[in-house]
Amino acid sequence: MNFKEMMHLDRRGPDSYVGEGPSYPWGGLFGGQIVAQSLVAAAATVDPRYVVHSLHAYFIRRGDASQPIRFDVDRLRDGRSFVTRAVVASQSGGAILNMSASFQMGQAERYLQTHPMPEAAPPEDLPESGWGSMLERRMLRDDNGRTTAWLRARDSDGDSWVLSAAALAFLSDDLATDSVRSAQQTGDGVSGRHWSGTSLDHAIWFHHRVPDGEWQLHDFRCEGVGVPRGLATGHVFDRHGTHLATVSQEVLLRPIKDGV
Repeated sequence: MNFKEMMHLDRRGPDSYVGEGPSYPWGGLFGGQIVAQSLVAAAATVDPRYVVHSLHAYFIRRGDASQPIRFDVDRLRDGRSFVTRAVVASQSGGAILNMSASFQMGQAERYLQTHPMPEAAPPEDLPESGWGSMLERRMLRDDNGRTTAWLRARDSDGDSWVLSAAALAFLSDDLATDSVRSAQQTGDGVSGRHWSGTSLDHAIWFHHRVPDGEWQLHDFRCEGVGVPRGLATGHVFDRHGTHLATVSQEVLLRPIKDGV
């Protein structure tokens, strides 16, 4: 299964879709996958003239890679400028994610970028450290509550803004937990890996159309942590420094026994 295949959802009734996901190294499903598929399901019920500008998701329970995932879309509002959708992703044990998404017709005539892209070596000059066949990662930094990396979803190029936005959503769940974990471990004065992180909720604001299949620079900082929860915000840029999206995620920290 590649990224495009994973984003293909089968229609199973009015505004209901079914998808699946691969097994991941840690077991269960990857939260970014469910967010991305939920966005695809929501977009399938929206006129293509409307483009997503934000989404907000809550992770409810761990997903099971051995089961199909059902995505039920609720058409909350169809306005002239904005369209709003709610999506519930569920498996046999119940809901695993609840998401709302808003779509807008047209684009900003002028965008004033106030957040500059940090200096970064190009991805071609950095070693690969991805954890799965669909995600390429070239790390730049992971310490003191800040995690920065070039990320790319393999096989995500296409002619649809939906697939490109879904790729960014998929990737945006990778670094937030690392920034919160590293902040906590810096505060503890320890090295190594003493905490693991689980995504609780996730929000994305899209500022520009996402380039198809290209490297994205994800730069996340921990905004504060009080065990067991921490908050991270991230900024996503294309290779030319365009600020593509802003991401916010709350993370649940759990101690790793004996630091392993």
